[in-house]
Amino acid sequence: MDRCATVLDAERERQYCELCGKMENLLICGRCKISFYCSKEHQTQHWKEHKRTCTQADRSKTLQTPQKPVENPTDLNQREPNTRTESSKTENHKAKPHPLKLATEYIVPCMNTNGICVVDNFMGEEIGLSILEDVKALHQTGKFTDGQLVSQKSDSSKDIRGDKITWIEGKEPGCEKIRSLMSRMDDLIRNCNGKMGNYIINERTKAMVACYPGKGTRYVRHVDNPNGDGRCVTCIYYLNKNWDAKEHGGLLRIFPEGKAQFADIEPKFDRLLLFWSDRRNPHEVQPAYSTRYAITVWYFDAAERARAKEKYLTGAGAKGVKVELNKPSDPS
Repeated sequence: MDRCATVLDAERERQYCELCGKMENLLICGRCKISFYCSKEHQTQHWKEHKRTCTQADRSKTLQTPQKPVENPTDLNQREPNTRTESSKTENHKAKPHPLKLATEYIVPCMNTNGICVVDNFMGEEIGLSILEDVKALHQTGKFTDGQLVSQKSDSSKDIRGDKITWIEGKEPGCEKIRSLMSRMDDLIRNCNGKMGNYIINERTKAMVACYPGKGTRYVRHVDNPNGDGRCVTCIYYLNKNWDAKEHGGLLRIFPEGKAQFADIEPKFDRLLLFWSDRRNPHEVQPAYSTRYAITVWYFDAAERARAKEKYLTGAGAKGVKVELNKPSDPS
């Protein structure tokens, strides 16, 4: 099987293992280019059921050269994880997809189906490196503090979460590239508005810039919005070059409600992750053994946020920032 080269392809909405539902490090069936599996073993186990649709899809293609029938799916070639095919390399030289196209053709259906969505190469190599430079410079200022828990009243959270954080509005000196990231996130959410879970979004938090300083620091299993504070979508942007989860750890593991399987998300450079913020997606950050950077923004559902304000359910750090989603963000 060929490794899935990118998650930006709108034709690949069904990005989960057909057998177990896992969503990370998938392989695509080399014959039909439609179904995904987490391993050759699971493809083999599912072949009896899959071969009918695989054969139909294969027949529907117009190929210049006939393709040899595949009776044993494990005979297909396997590429190294997350390596790009020649077509995806070419894609890198094209303009990045417009936020409207990315939102409507990929993110909306993916979120409405799975509640979790991964977008790789979100800002591009050059801008991503600039954002990383901003974050590292910010970290060196010493303004990062221990991450707090919702309703945290004491300094007893280190065993629960080991990250250091700071909150950024985007107008601070030296945070221009972080601001550009937030603007692109806003544009993406603007184009999803009213279609993604039927949420109406007009407000978000500031950006939480977080650093796990290695040494096994983690964040135990938790829910971002357990009490109805209005947060509906969690957006996390990762900044970790050459990250190897086997060596560096730091996986984000999500346990989707009602599903037996979990999703492991590697915190790879220039990767954007979106998921529902409420009890549908408990998650944890597994121990990180190297410095791990991420920027998180939470978007509020207007109705739930209004109810939360009436009940004074404003968690630590969750102060909203008004976002005008009826006009484009500042492109700076």
